[in-house]
This record gives sequence, structure tokens and C-alpha cells, in this order.
Amino acid sequence: MQLKRWPQLKPTDAAVFGSGKQTIMIIVKLMGGLGNQMFQYAAGRRLAEKLGVKLKLDIEMFKDNTLRKYELGAFNIQECFAAVEEIERLTVVKRGIVEKALDRVFKRPIRRPGGYVAEKYFVFDPSILQLPDQVYLDGYWQSEKYFAEIETIIREEFTIKYPQTDKNKVLSDSIKSGNSVTVHVRRGDYVNNPETNSLHGVCGIDYYQRCIDFIITKIANPHFFFFSDDPEWVKNNLKIKYESTVVEHNGAEKCYEDLRLLSQGKYHIIANSTFSWWGAWLNKNPEKMVVAPEKWFKKEDVNTKGFIPEDWIRL
Repeated sequence: MQLKRWPQLKPTDAAVFGSGKQTIMIIVKLMGGLGNQMFQYAAGRRLAEKLGVKLKLDIEMFKDNTLRKYELGAFNIQECFAAVEEIERLTVVKRGIVEKALDRVFKRPIRRPGGYVAEKYFVFDPSILQLPDQVYLDGYWQSEKYFAEIETIIREEFTIKYPQTDKNKVLSDSIKSGNSVTVHVRRGDYVNNPETNSLHGVCGIDYYQRCIDFIITKIANPHFFFFSDDPEWVKNNLKIKYESTVVEHNGAEKCYEDLRLLSQGKYHIIANSTFSWWGAWLNKNPEKMVVAPEKWFKKEDVNTKGFIPEDWIRL
């Protein structure tokens, strides 16, 4: 896709907002794991690029969070963090003592400023593409349609700052040299957290076996490279007769290295995971083959139309 750029605003870096001058910006709230943060950044980046304004990242969600952390630092993104005051300006309506008391007594919902934009539903919302500046994006924004117009920028900025070295370089060379199939197996909280499991479910042995059976009808001499947050489960349950490697040395601290290796495969089998999604999407090869689960969520009432690119195969 050709890079599309929009006309820039007239030279000015401030807008009157309340009682003082404030930087014109888009703020996007980051939450969840690496895959989620990438979708959130990409949606905010596209809107900021269109409007010719600065994108700022709200990472307050990760303070005192023992389960999740900010994970975009390894990428060549435009990294600029929003101050607490900037976040509050777009997310909080100032109230007096009486109003606060009435809100508590009558349990009134939180009131938000006009610039606060919350995701209404999972499916792509085209109105987001037409938002003005001075907005705060609160959602997951999981559709490439939110950033398709700046695909080239997103691909450039989601490259890793650091070169591949040691085991990762050896694996990269191996992945690039043959008929490599990168396979992502997401377990972890999908299995261990009842609330997460009730929403997402988990791709089981039968799914991966169907995908492997499909892939081997398309290519000769495949080499399967497995990536998982539970490599022991993979070793014990996905025993195949084809050449295979379980990649397990990077760990959670360097998950971006696994993401880069995933993207270098010629063929992909992904889980119902945004980490999987990005590993396949970042592969620049126009001839790539991606196999994805037919059912993305265990919960039946989530509309996922448009989430999986049209040229990916659903099994």
C-alpha cells in the first residue's frame, strides 16, 4: 500500500484549552500485552498523522501493575508520554464538592469531556477515522482499518531498535533459509484465568493439527518453529513427524524478539492472540500464507468481522 500523508496544520504548537495554552495532541491509552499496545499505538498514530499533530502515550495503566507493563520501548516508534495533567484534561470533568457528593449519593456515571473517546464495540468503527485533534482514545482498536492508510509508517516504526544476535540470529537465518512455518501457541492466562478463558477460550491440539495437515499439502519439507508462553505443553502435546524447533530462550522480557522471529517465517499458524496477529501481519512477503482460527473468541456475542485480513485462511 502506498504511503498516504495528509496536509499538515498551519505552524502552531498550541491551542487554547481552558485557562492556558496547551499542546495540540492525540493521547492514546495503552493497556494489555504487547499485541494490544501495538494496535492502540497504530490507531493513535494514524489519527495524529492525518491531523499533523503529536501523539502521546498514556502509560498510567502500568504503574503498580504486576501483570502487565509498557512494552513498546524496543520499537522505533514516536515515543512521547503524556503527563498526568494532559491526561486529566481530556478524561476528567472538574466537579465541585456538591457535585461530587451528589454523584456518590445517586451513583451517577462518570462524566467525561467531549474529547474523551471510548471504544463502543469490537468491530471497526469508521467514525474514529474522522475525529478531530485534542482527543483521548480509550479502547483496543483491533482492526488494520484503523491504520491501513499509513501501513508503511506502521511497518517502519514496528521494527526493532536492536540487531538480532546470538541464538536469535542463528534462528533467523534458519527461518529465512527454508520452508519455515512459524507457529504461535498462546496459553498462559487463556488457560489459567477463568475470566480470560470465558472470553477468549484457547486453541487446542485439534486446531493445530488441522493447520499442520493443511500446511503440508501446500509446501514440501516444512520446518515448524513453535513459539509459546508454555513451551513444555508444546513439547508434550504437539509431537509431529516433521522437522520442528521449540523456541523458548527469549522469555517474557524479550517477547519482541519472538515477535520479530515470528514475522520472518514464510508461512504462519497463529493463535487467537493479538501477538500472533502482529507476528503474521509484520511479514512483508506478499506471498506469505497465514492460517488463523475460524473462531477468535469463545464468547459468542463478539463481532469480529474485519479483524482477520481477507487473504488469511480461517480453519
